[in-house]
Amino acid sequence: MSKRVALEASFATAEAARMADVDVVAAYPITPQTHVPERLAEMVANGELKAAYIPVESEHSAMSACLGAAAVGARTFTATAGQGLELMHEVVYVASSMRYPVVMAICNRALSAPLSVWCDHSDAMAVRDTGWIQVFCQNNQEAFDMTLWAFRVGEDPKVLFPVMIHFDGFTLSHVTEPMILPEQSEVDTFLPKFQYPFALNPDKPMTHGAFGLPEIYSETKIAQEVAFRKSKDVAIQGFKEFGDIFGRYYHLVESYRTEDAKTLLLTMGSFTETAKIVIDRKRDNGEMVGLVSLRLWRPFPFEEFRQAVKNAETLIVFDRCISSGGPGGPVSSEVRAALYDEKEKPRVVSFIGGLGGRDMSLSDFEYVIERGNEIAEKGSEELFETVGVRGKVTGIRG
Repeated sequence: MSKRVALEASFATAEAARMADVDVVAAYPITPQTHVPERLAEMVANGELKAAYIPVESEHSAMSACLGAAAVGARTFTATAGQGLELMHEVVYVASSMRYPVVMAICNRALSAPLSVWCDHSDAMAVRDTGWIQVFCQNNQEAFDMTLWAFRVGEDPKVLFPVMIHFDGFTLSHVTEPMILPEQSEVDTFLPKFQYPFALNPDKPMTHGAFGLPEIYSETKIAQEVAFRKSKDVAIQGFKEFGDIFGRYYHLVESYRTEDAKTLLLTMGSFTETAKIVIDRKRDNGEMVGLVSLRLWRPFPFEEFRQAVKNAETLIVFDRCISSGGPGGPVSSEVRAALYDEKEKPRVVSFIGGLGGRDMSLSDFEYVIERGNEIAEKGSEELFETVGVRGKVTGIRG
C-alpha cells in the first residue's frame, strides 16, 4: 500500500532511483545537488540498494563513468547542478549520440559569474541542444514521479535517449514537502527490467561511437534527430501508463484554468505553483486569465503547445534565464518560433526574472500579468522586460 511521507526533492529523487533498482550511480557532489548522491551512497552502504556507487573526481568523470556503465547495459543514474553540468558538457553530447539512456537529476542552479549556488534555469538552457530528453518539475512529488518516468521512457527500445529531470535548487531540492511513495510492486509493474539491445559484450564485438567521416556524419546526426523527435510519442505513452498505475496523470504541456482565458501566463518549474495562486485570485475577480506550463522542454512539444495557447490573445512568457544578446529569454524565443507560421496566434510578451535565486512574490506575478497585458495592447520598444530588478533597466532593444 502506498504511504504518505515528507521528503525534500533530493531525497525523493534518490528514493525513486532506489525503487527503480539502478545498477550504477556515478556522481560528484555540488551544491545544491549534494543530497542526492549522499543519500544514494548511504543506501548502497546500508544495503538498501544493491548497486555500484562510483565516487569520481569530477562531474566530467561522473558522466564518463555513466557512459561506460550504460554501454554494457546497466541501469545508470547520476545527478548534478549548475557549474557541474557545464563541466560535464562535453560528455553530455556523447550520451545522447551513443543512445545511452542515462537518467540524470538536475538541481537547477544559476551559472556564474558572479558565483551563485541558487536557482535559475541557465544551466538547463545551456544544455537544451545536447539531445537529452528534458522535463521540468513543479514540486517534490513530481521529482519522484518524473525520475521513474525517465527510466521508463529513456530505456524504451523505441527511444534509447538519456533523460534530465529538472527541479529547482534549494526551492525544491532542500525543502521538505508531503508526498506519496508507492508500493515497490507498483513500480515494478510500471518499470520493466532494463534490456539494452546494444550492450557491449566481448563474445559479440561491436563498435560504439566510431570515428565519423564527413561522408557519414550528416546522415548519422539527422537519423539521431528523427529518432529523438519520435520519442515524444513514448513520453505521452509513459505519462498514460504512469497515471493508470499510480493515479497521477501528467501532460507534456500542463494547462491551469485556461478555459475562455484571453491572457495566458507561461512558466516552468516551481514558480508555477506560486503563479497558480495569482491565477486563482484573478479568476475569482472575474479576470479571464490562465496558466500554461511546459513540462517537456526537449523534444519541444510543438503540437501540444500550439493547441494549449490557440484561443488566447496574449501569451506572457516568464523566463528564469537570459539568452544573452537575443530577443528575450530562451523559452520566449522558442515560443515565438513555435507560433511563427500560425495564422491566428497570441501576442507574445517576454519577461525575465528570478535570476540567481531571486524570489518572485505573488505581487510580482500580478505585475507581470498586468504589465504584460498593457504591452500587448499598447506595444513596447523593449524586446523584453525584467521583473524584480532594482533600478530602471533600459536599452533592451533590437
